[in-house]
Amino acid sequence: MKIVELDIKLPYEKRGKVLAKILDKVRGNLKDIHFLPPTSKGISEIRMEVVEENVQKLLADIKKIVRDGKVSFKVMSEA
Repeated sequence: MKIVELDIKLPYEKRGKVLAKILDKVRGNLKDIHFLPPTSKGISEIRMEVVEENVQKLLADIKKIVRDGKVSFKVMSEA
């Protein structure tokens, strides 16, 4: 099991729809989530900490969901 921090940047208007789909993927594994206010260009940032075994599969699934934004990740620890 690994604790992974996902940093998702996407347009503010699409945040609710995209976030609902992402939360369906990580429902039981979500450890922490932070919503940052949108920038002057309308880009919203979401930071999540997720406990996951298969990080590559999770990242691929989230990149399919977040088409108009950017996804970056960092492995915090391995349990």
